[in-house]
Amino acid sequence: MVIAVFLLIIFTLYGMTDEDADTVKIGYLPTDHDAALFVANATGMYKDAGMNVELYEYNNGGDLMSAMVSGDLDVGYVGITPVINSMSKGVPIKIVAGVQNEGSGLLSHSSSIKSITDLKGKTVATPGEASIQNVLLKYELKKNGLSTSDIESPSMKVPSMNDALRTKSIDAMLTYEPYVTISKEVNNQTLVKSSGDILPDHPCCVVVMNEKFLSGHSDKAQKILDVHKKATEKVKENPEGMVQYLPPHIVPNSEIEKESLTHIKWISDLNDTYKKNVNNFLKIEEDLGIVNETVPQEKLFAEI
Repeated sequence: MVIAVFLLIIFTLYGMTDEDADTVKIGYLPTDHDAALFVANATGMYKDAGMNVELYEYNNGGDLMSAMVSGDLDVGYVGITPVINSMSKGVPIKIVAGVQNEGSGLLSHSSSIKSITDLKGKTVATPGEASIQNVLLKYELKKNGLSTSDIESPSMKVPSMNDALRTKSIDAMLTYEPYVTISKEVNNQTLVKSSGDILPDHPCCVVVMNEKFLSGHSDKAQKILDVHKKATEKVKENPEGMVQYLPPHIVPNSEIEKESLTHIKWISDLNDTYKKNVNNFLKIEEDLGIVNETVPQEKLFAEI
């Protein structure tokens, strides 16, 4: 009897380990920028492609990249800034697809704030040093003859920024959707400038894979990319209809979310235009001193 129980435990553990090895682990951030991922998962696209996937949510891109480094994730839907920063430090990951361009905004609780220069000496929050929004803030400051020394720039969790702006604990924030639309439409805050006005067609979120997964599971990598492209097309064709597939905690108001999705430029390719935009963004990070080493082209992208 004891031997039978022991063997049952061994077989059970073996089965769990085998299933776990077949499961693709995908990390993401709590934003509707990752709508294609949510749509793909909720509508069974991964299952239809013969794959098991598990989704893991992270507060920011830095935490997600740490999970990629440790091997806890195979794939990540994450902002271009933490990706570039990680690559410059030798982290073995590759961009395999775009997710979307733009989709962020600079907002203030005061209608008297018309531009970044009106925020000199004031507090402007971002999701953190490793965020795209922090790069956009530094870029906009520099364009207008200012720097981060001219403002206070705390790092905050994105949902908390909306509350802080509503209570006037901060003067402004540079955040991403759907929190831009929530701030504007629900809290009646002022959109000072969209990220598309700050830097037109700037890359935002990308799909990355660690090189071990790419080399060891090329068939799964291809399936993940195929599903991503199909889901992106569904979002582009009918963004309002896709709201039902997004996680409830990201969609506090479905009508607001419908508007939010229209403010995002959805992409899924690695065409020459997109690569050029990524390289331009990389150059901006270098000019701002965020990245100290140039990332070679062969280390940036992986064509699947």
